[in-house]
Amino acid sequence: MRYLGVLLVLIFMGCSQKEKPLSFSTVAVQTVFEDSISIRAIEFLDSRTLAFAGSNGMYGTVDIPSGKVRTAVMDHEGSSPEFRAVAHTSSDFFMLSVASPALLYKTGEGGTMELVYREEGESVFYDAMTFWNDKEGIAIGDSQDGCMAIIITRDGGKSWEKVSCEDIPKLEDGVGAYAASNTNIETQGDKTWILTSKKQMLFSPDRGRNWEIMNTPIQLIEPYHGMYSLDFYDENLGFAIGGDFSKPEVNVYNKMVTKNGGKDWELVADGSVPGYKSCVQYVSNSEGKGLVAIGFTGIDYSKDGGQTWKQLSEEGFYTIRFLNDSTAYAAGKHRIAQLKFQ
Repeated sequence: MRYLGVLLVLIFMGCSQKEKPLSFSTVAVQTVFEDSISIRAIEFLDSRTLAFAGSNGMYGTVDIPSGKVRTAVMDHEGSSPEFRAVAHTSSDFFMLSVASPALLYKTGEGGTMELVYREEGESVFYDAMTFWNDKEGIAIGDSQDGCMAIIITRDGGKSWEKVSCEDIPKLEDGVGAYAASNTNIETQGDKTWILTSKKQMLFSPDRGRNWEIMNTPIQLIEPYHGMYSLDFYDENLGFAIGGDFSKPEVNVYNKMVTKNGGKDWELVADGSVPGYKSCVQYVSNSEGKGLVAIGFTGIDYSKDGGQTWKQLSEEGFYTIRFLNDSTAYAAGKHRIAQLKFQ
């Protein structure tokens, strides 16, 4: 019995000393880059490098330790593409412009950018992209020929093929996605979720080889109302946020959570703040409880999985990515900034 008592004390001490997830009350915003462009797509290439691409053909990197920024401008046949989607593998960086002609570039020989995919057409408009692994990646766009536009690479981004409408479930007419922050597509392992501008989502269990429809409880009550951003903490727990950028105070049907990989979604904080947000990300090491949502309306934080929210700053941004569990980088109108949460 004496040994049992010692064992119970040790177990209790181990549990009591277990590190609790961080809870934030403030955020410090430090601008690291300013220019007269709009930036809606950023991506960490590694722990030292943040890559970005934006309007007016501009793209570049931020060296995290030094803060040094390198930029370049892409010119295509005398015009400057507007980039709203970026992605990376362990060896290459990719950036994709939105409207016709849609232009997808990858890192080429000597670090220059090489055009690997081009698409023209009145309805061409690409919204987001990501990679499952070093060989396979996906980009999605607004409806063309009766289905969502989906292009996929299986050779590390050297070539891209468009998925036939015969292989994509038919959604509502005019379905698209909001190219607001490069976060309306999310992957976990082989699984892929795509937010659309309507009530339905697309889901693939096998890296884009097969697709099915997922229904959500979202009601579209305004012209630009819908879900804009999606993040998953793991294969089961996911959160989506949106609203209407033209009426940012609307806070109904704009936040939802799933706990079973998207099979079922439920509204959360419905009728409560925040209203419109363009990007949401889980805080790492938060056990799925910490969420940060941003938009031109400011920076909001939830410590309980999205049930309640607190505004930490009125500083406006379009997109955000976490470097670790307390430091993130955000981009928006004319700037990129480092965010320190405490």
